[in-house]
Amino acid sequence: MAHPYGKYADFEGLREQAVALRRDGLSRRQIRDRLHVDNNDILNRLLEGEPAPEWTKRPNAKDDLRCKARELRMQGWTYDQIQVALGCSKSSISLWVRDLPRPERRDPSEQAKLAALKRWEHELAVRDEERRKTKALAAEEIGVMSERELFMTGVALYWAEGAKDKPYARRENVQFVNSDPGVIRIYLAWLDLLGVERERLRCRVMIHATGDVEGAKHYWAGLVGIDAHAFQRTTIKKHNPKTVRKNVGENYRGCLVISVLQGADLYRRIEGWWAGMVDAASGITARPSSGKV
Repeated sequence: MAHPYGKYADFEGLREQAVALRRDGLSRRQIRDRLHVDNNDILNRLLEGEPAPEWTKRPNAKDDLRCKARELRMQGWTYDQIQVALGCSKSSISLWVRDLPRPERRDPSEQAKLAALKRWEHELAVRDEERRKTKALAAEEIGVMSERELFMTGVALYWAEGAKDKPYARRENVQFVNSDPGVIRIYLAWLDLLGVERERLRCRVMIHATGDVEGAKHYWAGLVGIDAHAFQRTTIKKHNPKTVRKNVGENYRGCLVISVLQGADLYRRIEGWWAGMVDAASGITARPSSGKV
Protein backbone atom coordinates (compact mmCIF):
# COMPACT_ATOMS: atom_id res chain seq x y z
CA MET A 1 0.00 0.00 0.00
CA ALA A 2 1.38 3.40 -1.00
CA HIS A 3 1.60 6.10 1.64
CA PRO A 4 0.75 9.69 0.72
CA TYR A 5 3.83 11.00 2.47
CA GLY A 6 7.04 10.89 0.50
CA LYS A 7 9.18 9.53 3.33
CA TYR A 8 6.94 6.49 3.72
CA ALA A 9 5.88 6.17 0.06
CA ASP A 10 7.16 2.58 -0.12
CA PHE A 11 5.19 1.52 2.97
CA GLU A 12 5.13 -2.19 2.13
CA GLY A 13 8.89 -2.27 1.57
CA LEU A 14 9.40 -0.38 4.80
CA ARG A 15 7.10 -2.83 6.60
CA GLU A 16 9.09 -5.81 5.29
CA GLN A 17 12.26 -4.27 6.70
CA ALA A 18 10.57 -3.48 10.03
CA VAL A 19 9.17 -7.03 10.36
CA ALA A 20 12.56 -8.55 9.52
CA LEU A 21 14.27 -6.41 12.15
CA ARG A 22 11.58 -7.28 14.69
CA ARG A 23 12.02 -11.00 14.03
CA ASP A 24 15.76 -10.51 14.45
CA GLY A 25 15.00 -9.40 18.01
CA LEU A 26 15.27 -5.63 17.75
CA SER A 27 13.23 -3.34 20.01
CA ARG A 28 10.85 -0.64 18.79
CA ARG A 29 13.42 2.03 19.55
CA GLN A 30 16.12 0.17 17.63
CA ILE A 31 13.82 -0.31 14.62
CA ARG A 32 12.73 3.31 14.75
CA ASP A 33 16.33 4.53 14.76
CA ARG A 34 17.41 2.05 12.05
CA LEU A 35 14.58 2.97 9.64
CA HIS A 36 14.32 6.64 10.68
CA VAL A 37 10.63 6.33 11.56
CA ASP A 38 9.66 9.29 13.70
CA ASN A 39 5.90 8.72 13.83
CA ASN A 40 4.67 6.25 16.47
CA ASP A 41 1.44 5.60 14.58
CA ILE A 42 3.41 4.63 11.49
CA LEU A 43 5.70 2.44 13.58
CA ASN A 44 2.68 0.70 15.08
CA ARG A 45 1.32 -0.03 11.61
CA LEU A 46 4.70 -1.28 10.40
CA LEU A 47 4.91 -3.75 13.32
CA GLU A 48 1.25 -4.68 13.50
CA GLY A 49 0.79 -8.37 14.37
CA GLU A 50 4.44 -8.90 15.26
CA PRO A 51 5.02 -9.95 18.90
CA ALA A 52 7.72 -8.24 20.90
CA PRO A 53 10.90 -10.26 21.56
CA GLU A 54 11.07 -11.85 25.01
CA TRP A 55 13.99 -9.75 26.17
CA THR A 56 11.93 -6.56 25.83
CA LYS A 57 9.10 -7.87 28.05
CA ARG A 58 9.17 -6.65 31.61
CA PRO A 59 8.24 -9.14 34.35
CA ASN A 60 5.14 -8.13 36.26
CA ALA A 61 6.35 -7.32 39.74
CA LYS A 62 2.83 -7.77 41.12
CA ASP A 63 2.29 -11.32 39.91
CA ASP A 64 3.35 -12.77 43.28
CA LEU A 65 1.10 -10.35 45.14
CA ARG A 66 -1.78 -11.24 42.88
CA CYS A 67 -1.35 -14.96 43.55
CA LYS A 68 -1.14 -14.38 47.30
CA ALA A 69 -4.19 -12.11 47.23
CA ARG A 70 -6.22 -14.79 45.43
CA GLU A 71 -5.09 -17.46 47.90
CA LEU A 72 -6.13 -15.31 50.86
CA ARG A 73 -9.45 -14.44 49.23
CA MET A 74 -10.22 -18.12 48.70
CA GLN A 75 -9.53 -18.62 52.41
CA GLY A 76 -12.28 -16.12 53.18
CA TRP A 77 -10.20 -12.99 53.84
CA THR A 78 -11.75 -9.53 53.37
CA TYR A 79 -10.24 -6.74 51.27
CA ASP A 80 -9.13 -4.96 54.46
CA GLN A 81 -7.38 -8.06 55.78
CA ILE A 82 -5.62 -8.69 52.46
CA GLN A 83 -4.56 -5.04 52.24
CA VAL A 84 -2.98 -5.16 55.70
CA ALA A 85 -1.27 -8.48 54.99
CA LEU A 86 0.13 -7.61 51.55
CA GLY A 87 0.41 -3.81 51.67
CA CYS A 88 -1.31 -3.23 48.32
CA SER A 89 -4.27 -1.05 47.36
CA LYS A 90 -7.89 -2.19 47.53
CA SER A 91 -8.36 -1.25 43.87
CA SER A 92 -5.64 -3.71 42.84
CA ILE A 93 -7.08 -6.38 45.10
CA SER A 94 -10.50 -5.85 43.58
CA LEU A 95 -9.13 -6.39 40.05
CA TRP A 96 -7.22 -9.48 41.07
CA VAL A 97 -10.00 -11.30 42.93
CA ARG A 98 -13.23 -10.02 41.40
CA ASP A 99 -13.90 -13.36 39.70
CA LEU A 100 -13.74 -15.22 43.02
CA PRO A 101 -16.79 -15.77 45.24
CA ARG A 102 -17.24 -13.39 48.13
CA PRO A 103 -16.61 -14.81 51.58
CA GLU A 104 -19.69 -15.40 53.69
CA ARG A 105 -20.55 -12.52 55.94
CA ARG A 106 -20.15 -13.44 59.57
CA ASP A 107 -22.20 -12.23 62.44
CA PRO A 108 -20.25 -9.52 64.35
CA SER A 109 -20.67 -11.47 67.57
CA GLU A 110 -19.25 -14.56 65.88
CA GLN A 111 -16.27 -12.54 64.62
CA ALA A 112 -15.70 -11.24 68.13
CA LYS A 113 -15.75 -14.80 69.46
CA LEU A 114 -13.22 -15.90 66.84
CA ALA A 115 -10.96 -12.94 67.65
CA ALA A 116 -11.17 -13.75 71.36
CA LEU A 117 -10.38 -17.39 70.63
CA LYS A 118 -7.29 -16.42 68.63
CA ARG A 119 -6.10 -14.13 71.44
CA TRP A 120 -6.67 -16.91 73.96
CA GLU A 121 -4.74 -19.41 71.83
CA HIS A 122 -1.88 -16.91 71.48
CA GLU A 123 -1.80 -16.32 75.25
CA LEU A 124 -1.74 -20.07 75.85
CA ALA A 125 1.18 -20.48 73.45
CA VAL A 126 3.08 -17.68 75.22
CA ARG A 127 2.41 -19.24 78.63
CA ASP A 128 3.46 -22.68 77.40
CA GLU A 129 6.75 -21.26 76.13
CA GLU A 130 7.33 -19.42 79.42
CA ARG A 131 6.53 -22.60 81.33
CA ARG A 132 8.95 -24.61 79.19
CA LYS A 133 11.76 -22.10 79.70
CA THR A 134 11.20 -21.96 83.47
CA LYS A 135 11.32 -25.75 83.74
CA ALA A 136 14.44 -25.98 81.58
CA LEU A 137 16.29 -23.37 83.67
CA ALA A 138 15.19 -25.08 86.89
CA ALA A 139 16.45 -28.44 85.63
CA GLU A 140 19.85 -26.90 84.84
CA GLU A 141 20.06 -25.54 88.40
CA ILE A 142 20.11 -29.09 89.84
CA GLY A 143 23.30 -30.13 88.10
CA VAL A 144 25.02 -33.31 89.33
CA MET A 145 23.42 -34.98 92.34
CA SER A 146 25.78 -36.16 95.09
CA GLU A 147 25.31 -39.48 96.86
CA ARG A 148 24.23 -37.69 100.03
CA GLU A 149 21.65 -35.67 98.10
CA LEU A 150 20.30 -38.86 96.55
CA PHE A 151 20.27 -40.53 99.98
CA MET A 152 18.26 -37.69 101.58
CA THR A 153 15.92 -37.53 98.59
CA GLY A 154 15.24 -41.25 98.76
CA VAL A 155 14.44 -41.17 102.47
CA ALA A 156 11.97 -38.32 102.02
CA LEU A 157 10.48 -39.99 98.96
CA TYR A 158 9.93 -43.27 100.76
CA TRP A 159 8.38 -41.60 103.79
CA ALA A 160 5.97 -39.75 101.51
CA GLU A 161 4.98 -42.67 99.28
CA GLY A 162 6.11 -45.90 100.98
CA ALA A 163 4.35 -48.27 103.38
CA LYS A 164 4.75 -47.44 107.09
CA ASP A 165 4.57 -49.35 110.34
CA LYS A 166 1.71 -48.46 112.70
CA PRO A 167 1.40 -49.21 116.42
CA TYR A 168 -1.94 -50.88 115.74
CA ALA A 169 -0.63 -52.80 112.70
CA ARG A 170 3.00 -53.92 112.73
CA ARG A 171 4.25 -53.87 109.12
CA GLU A 172 8.00 -53.47 109.16
CA ASN A 173 8.44 -54.07 105.45
CA VAL A 174 9.69 -51.93 102.60
CA GLN A 175 7.02 -51.41 99.97
CA PHE A 176 6.78 -48.49 97.58
CA VAL A 177 3.87 -47.61 95.26
CA ASN A 178 3.83 -44.92 92.58
CA SER A 179 2.61 -44.18 89.07
CA ASP A 180 5.27 -41.60 88.13
CA PRO A 181 8.15 -43.11 86.09
CA GLY A 182 10.52 -40.38 87.31
CA VAL A 183 9.75 -41.16 90.94
CA ILE A 184 10.29 -44.88 90.31
CA ARG A 185 13.68 -44.17 88.69
CA ILE A 186 14.85 -42.12 91.68
CA TYR A 187 13.59 -44.77 94.10
CA LEU A 188 15.48 -47.53 92.24
CA ALA A 189 18.65 -45.41 92.18
CA TRP A 190 18.26 -44.92 95.94
CA LEU A 191 17.91 -48.66 96.55
CA ASP A 192 21.06 -49.21 94.45
CA LEU A 193 22.86 -46.63 96.60
CA LEU A 194 21.80 -48.55 99.73
CA GLY A 195 23.17 -51.75 98.25
CA VAL A 196 19.79 -53.47 97.84
CA GLU A 197 20.26 -56.15 95.17
CA ARG A 198 17.69 -56.27 92.37
CA GLU A 199 17.18 -59.98 93.19
CA ARG A 200 15.50 -58.90 96.42
CA LEU A 201 12.89 -56.84 94.60
CA ARG A 202 9.40 -58.09 93.83
CA CYS A 203 7.22 -56.07 91.45
CA ARG A 204 3.56 -56.07 90.54
CA VAL A 205 1.16 -53.75 88.80
CA MET A 206 -1.95 -52.14 90.30
CA ILE A 207 -4.31 -51.01 87.56
CA HIS A 208 -7.98 -50.38 86.86
CA ALA A 209 -9.89 -53.06 85.02
CA THR A 210 -10.29 -50.72 82.04
CA GLY A 211 -6.50 -50.38 81.58
CA ASP A 212 -4.12 -52.34 79.36
CA VAL A 213 -2.74 -54.85 81.87
CA GLU A 214 -0.16 -56.52 79.64
CA GLY A 215 0.98 -53.23 78.16
CA ALA A 216 1.47 -51.80 81.66
CA LYS A 217 3.47 -54.84 82.80
CA HIS A 218 5.84 -54.62 79.84
CA TYR A 219 6.27 -50.87 80.33
CA TRP A 220 7.20 -51.14 84.01
CA ALA A 221 9.35 -54.21 83.37
CA GLY A 222 11.37 -52.22 80.86
CA LEU A 223 11.78 -49.34 83.31
CA VAL A 224 12.93 -51.59 86.17
CA GLY A 225 15.02 -53.82 83.92
CA ILE A 226 13.46 -57.19 84.67
CA ASP A 227 11.43 -59.74 82.71
CA ALA A 228 7.70 -59.02 82.66
CA HIS A 229 7.07 -62.72 83.36
CA ALA A 230 8.80 -62.26 86.72
CA PHE A 231 6.09 -59.85 87.89
CA GLN A 232 3.79 -60.98 90.65
CA ARG A 233 0.07 -61.29 90.05
CA THR A 234 -1.50 -58.00 88.96
CA THR A 235 -3.87 -56.24 91.35
CA ILE A 236 -6.99 -55.17 89.46
CA LYS A 237 -8.84 -52.17 90.83
CA LYS A 238 -12.60 -52.30 90.51
CA HIS A 239 -13.94 -49.48 88.40
CA ASN A 240 -16.76 -47.33 89.73
CA PRO A 241 -18.82 -46.23 86.69
CA LYS A 242 -19.97 -43.13 88.57
CA THR A 243 -16.41 -41.88 88.91
CA VAL A 244 -15.10 -39.75 86.06
CA ARG A 245 -11.42 -40.72 85.94
CA LYS A 246 -8.75 -38.62 84.26
CA ASN A 247 -6.03 -41.29 84.26
CA VAL A 248 -7.22 -43.05 81.14
CA GLY A 249 -5.94 -43.52 77.60
CA GLU A 250 -2.84 -45.12 76.12
CA ASN A 251 -0.55 -43.41 78.65
CA TYR A 252 -2.36 -44.90 81.63
CA ARG A 253 -0.16 -47.66 83.07
CA GLY A 254 -1.50 -47.93 86.59
CA CYS A 255 0.88 -48.02 89.56
CA LEU A 256 4.03 -50.04 90.14
CA VAL A 257 4.41 -51.75 93.52
CA ILE A 258 8.02 -52.53 94.52
CA SER A 259 8.63 -54.68 97.59
CA VAL A 260 12.01 -55.55 99.15
CA LEU A 261 12.37 -59.07 100.52
CA GLN A 262 13.66 -59.37 104.08
CA GLY A 263 13.32 -55.62 104.50
CA ALA A 264 12.47 -55.29 108.19
CA ASP A 265 15.91 -54.02 109.14
CA LEU A 266 15.96 -51.63 106.19
CA TYR A 267 12.54 -50.31 107.17
CA ARG A 268 13.72 -49.57 110.73
CA ARG A 269 16.71 -47.68 109.36
CA ILE A 270 14.48 -45.67 107.01
CA GLU A 271 12.26 -44.70 109.92
CA GLY A 272 15.31 -43.69 111.92
CA TRP A 273 16.78 -41.70 109.02
CA TRP A 274 13.50 -39.85 108.65
CA ALA A 275 13.37 -39.00 112.37
CA GLY A 276 16.93 -37.69 112.12
CA MET A 277 16.02 -35.52 109.13
CA VAL A 278 13.06 -34.05 111.00
CA ASP A 279 15.24 -33.21 114.01
CA ALA A 280 17.94 -31.71 111.77
CA ALA A 281 15.42 -29.58 109.90
CA SER A 282 13.94 -28.38 113.19
CA GLY A 283 17.40 -27.28 114.25
CA ILE A 284 17.84 -25.29 111.05
CA THR A 285 14.54 -23.45 111.49
CA ALA A 286 15.48 -22.64 115.10
CA ARG A 287 18.65 -20.80 113.98
CA PRO A 288 18.53 -17.20 112.63
CA SER A 289 18.12 -17.22 108.87
CA SER A 290 21.09 -16.13 106.76
CA GLY A 291 18.83 -15.22 103.87
CA LYS A 292 20.54 -17.80 101.62
CA VAL A 293 18.99 -20.95 100.20
